[in-house]
Amino acid sequence: MPVAVITGASRGLGRATATALSRLGWSVVVDARSAADLAALERELPGGTLTALAGDVTDPGHRAALAAAVEAQGRLDLLVNNASLLGPSPQPPLASYPLDVLARVYAVDVLAPLALTQLLLPALTASRGALVNVSSDAAVEAYEGWGGYGSAKAALDHLSAVLAAERPDLAVYAFDPGDMRTTMHQEAFPGEDISDRPEPETVVPALLRLVTERPPSGRYRAVELLTGVTAVTA
Repeated sequence: MPVAVITGASRGLGRATATALSRLGWSVVVDARSAADLAALERELPGGTLTALAGDVTDPGHRAALAAAVEAQGRLDLLVNNASLLGPSPQPPLASYPLDVLARVYAVDVLAPLALTQLLLPALTASRGALVNVSSDAAVEAYEGWGGYGSAKAALDHLSAVLAAERPDLAVYAFDPGDMRTTMHQEAFPGEDISDRPEPETVVPALLRLVTERPPSGRYRAVELLTGVTAVTA
């Protein structure tokens, strides 16, 4: 049975990906800060497929617990660094962005994914696995008001590219899911109607295409990967 670790899996893309993999027969180790949300996810999925650990991915002790859960599984085929922090809502311009808050955004969106990757690299290497770092179009487009989150995702993109160059034995992807109807996206646009954005479940087939087809390491957009891909069903 293949094994995946997905951070930030209590809602949005993380939750949708964990659900899809679990129903496809994967064993999935997930985390999020909300124990109640993880418990709700466990109740929805087939018994024995999910290991849920509540905690903050910036906490070294929590990352160690995730690594211990992987060790108990005996292998690791996929790591999805999905947990992200948007920052203030509404997002401030860089000229007045609180630096202590920006440091927290970088801690969650850049340093924590790298730290967890470092910890789990031996297991990923042993299985010739795949690493997916969830990015954003704000990493490559200069949107007014997105300097904090966007620059953090740009840093994550570059970490992914360098890691791919350093580790050609692994599949390393920066994955841009595009706009989705999520809590984070609503926080980015407070008071706006985002009901026209696609649900996260519609993006999962693009991510799974990376995992199953293993194109060359690089940055991929969901909208491009979805060409010819049908929805994942239970």
